[in-house]
Amino acid sequence: MHEIADFRSDTVTRPTPAMRRAMAEAEVGDDVLGDDPTVKRLEERVAGLFGMEAGLYVPSGTMSNSVLIATLARPGDEVIAEEWAHTLNFERGGLAGVWGILTRTLRSDRGAMDPDEIASWIRAGNDHTPRTAAVTLENTHNFHGGAVVPIDNLRAVRELCLERGVPVHIDGARIWNAAAATGIALPEYAGQCDTMSVCLSKGLGAPVGSVALGSAETIRRARLFRKRLGGAMRQSGILAAAGLVAVDGMRDRLAEDHANARRLAEGMAELPGLSVDLDAVETNILFVTIEGRSPAEFAAALEAEGVRVLDTGPDQCRFVTHADVDREDVDRAISVLRGLFA
Repeated sequence: MHEIADFRSDTVTRPTPAMRRAMAEAEVGDDVLGDDPTVKRLEERVAGLFGMEAGLYVPSGTMSNSVLIATLARPGDEVIAEEWAHTLNFERGGLAGVWGILTRTLRSDRGAMDPDEIASWIRAGNDHTPRTAAVTLENTHNFHGGAVVPIDNLRAVRELCLERGVPVHIDGARIWNAAAATGIALPEYAGQCDTMSVCLSKGLGAPVGSVALGSAETIRRARLFRKRLGGAMRQSGILAAAGLVAVDGMRDRLAEDHANARRLAEGMAELPGLSVDLDAVETNILFVTIEGRSPAEFAAALEAEGVRVLDTGPDQCRFVTHADVDREDVDRAISVLRGLFA
């Protein structure tokens, strides 16, 4: 058990001792000039895991999504996204503000969009309408409670887009969790898209970074866009070294996070004043609906007892399990909640 049980996000994890050692001992060069050997190893390792041609190490998942979608769309083009997609709602309007890309939002069944509805909105573009440049997906889906988008849905969307000549991008910030929950191989997920962003700093626990994946030509262009955004980091092998430890040493423990999220959800479900959809708890994210007090009040009451959660309003808070909360932290959170609501 930790002094503070921090369930706000899986981004709050701290580097493990093995990561710190790797960072201290990392062989480095100038990545902008293409000669940081540790960055190269990380990019090749992650691309190989997914069966993609090439990878690009970037500071964040937001930048990874941004530079990849920019390789697919031109200013004035439109991309189709699910209504609660991270790329649209939680990346500060970067697609429009930085690249001039429009977004068409569609509803979904916990992140799984209807291929027929997607088909009805794909447009070739003309003198009056924008061109549909890409379809963007998210797996797992953050604001649908860590939902795993079914592989059959991904395949159907991919088949449709191949027929219509429209590329697919997957925001795979937590694709590692999807693979851990389903047993589906990473290359199978990557086979349903042209480009994918994968995070190292969430469930895998690295301190910094994501890897943008795609064809060699796509990644060549994404490297130029990374430079435009100021994302080239020189001796970034110091950070990439932690990413290598995360990729090779942290994937096998993700099932533990999922089990802790399930235990936490079951404990909450017994309490009056809290509503949790147990069927929706598939991975490491759960949303709880609160009755009788505001989410801000709820979060403050938990904070006073050493438990941190994210106020997502207007009547919900989010809990995320990760490598830096253990089963004792989960049981402590349940105990605190019982004190507040029993």
